[in-house]
Amino acid sequence: MTTEGTTIEAGSAADTARATGDGVRAGAAGDTAVPARTRRNAPTLRQVAAAAGVSRATASRVINGGHLVSEQTRAVVEAAIAELGFTPNPVARNLANRRTGSVALVVPEPNQRLLNDPFFGHVINGLSLSLEAADLQMVLVVVRPGGAGHDRAVRYLTTGQVDGAVVTSHHREDALNRRLFESGLPCVFQGRPLGVPHAHYVDTDNVAGGRLATEHLVAAGRRRIGTVAGPADMSAGIDRLLGWRQALDAAGLPTDAVEHGDFTLMGGAEAARRLIRRHPDLDALFVASDLMASGALTELAAAGRRVPHDVAVFGFDDLGLAAATTPALSTVINPVEAMAERAGRMLVEILGGAEPPDEPVVLEAELVLRESA
Repeated sequence: MTTEGTTIEAGSAADTARATGDGVRAGAAGDTAVPARTRRNAPTLRQVAAAAGVSRATASRVINGGHLVSEQTRAVVEAAIAELGFTPNPVARNLANRRTGSVALVVPEPNQRLLNDPFFGHVINGLSLSLEAADLQMVLVVVRPGGAGHDRAVRYLTTGQVDGAVVTSHHREDALNRRLFESGLPCVFQGRPLGVPHAHYVDTDNVAGGRLATEHLVAAGRRRIGTVAGPADMSAGIDRLLGWRQALDAAGLPTDAVEHGDFTLMGGAEAARRLIRRHPDLDALFVASDLMASGALTELAAAGRRVPHDVAVFGFDDLGLAAATTPALSTVINPVEAMAERAGRMLVEILGGAEPPDEPVVLEAELVLRESA
């Protein structure tokens, strides 16, 4: 059973020597332990690179004693280090000296969400494919947002227990993403992380997906189109809602019928119930996930509204559930496995010394039409 802040290895056991001391990150041999609160405010590797006018990878090679750097570049980077007062992070030192052969999949969600949402099974499968090809072990790290295990998970991830991390399911107020990124741990995010500029990430075009689904409903003659949006603190919820608004604004239709859910079945049902009560004239719904759309279908049936005759319904994800609902859901394809596989390959390339792309990788949105719309 997964518990908050613990790790689960998918496959053979890995060496998981623990860091000691609350709020202290133990460095490699020769380093002095640095209080975590001090490191959070310290100059970052990216700031050193920017001051020196070099890439983050080049700055890292200088700091970690790499030889593939010219003397001129080394001098510039060392001058920036001295000027900023940068102290090398223990993560970078550990990575320079050894490899664990393990990569973490970090899921900042409650255990129940991990077990009940098919999204995460597809993430695990996609990431496993890319890591197996690189002979790397995947370690699952589940962290409840804001929970007591947050600091413990950060210590585990940033003290050399893993070579890098793929992080999925991001919340705006959760400092985990920022702390991992600033630690120097090689990270790739699945989905656009909020509040972490310059992060490397792979995503689907959620804005286009929401817009295309809503445009389909408009083209079908629907004129009172509401939405059960995703969480307002997650980029997927924000972007899919934006796409819905763009389509309705372009059609000159109202955009007031909005309720937010939490990407769960129950959350979708509760949001749909509120929406139906507030806007009994709705003739279509765009729902930001298939799980929530499944809950919305139940509420529409309970209210005596036939789908699609009275209300057309469009979901988002197409991870298996959409084809099994009654009626089957029209939806937007969310290529979760492909995103996870690409994020894993990007991380493997970074660990191999490749310079990561400056721009995020964003996969195109596509529609699947079924009986509900």
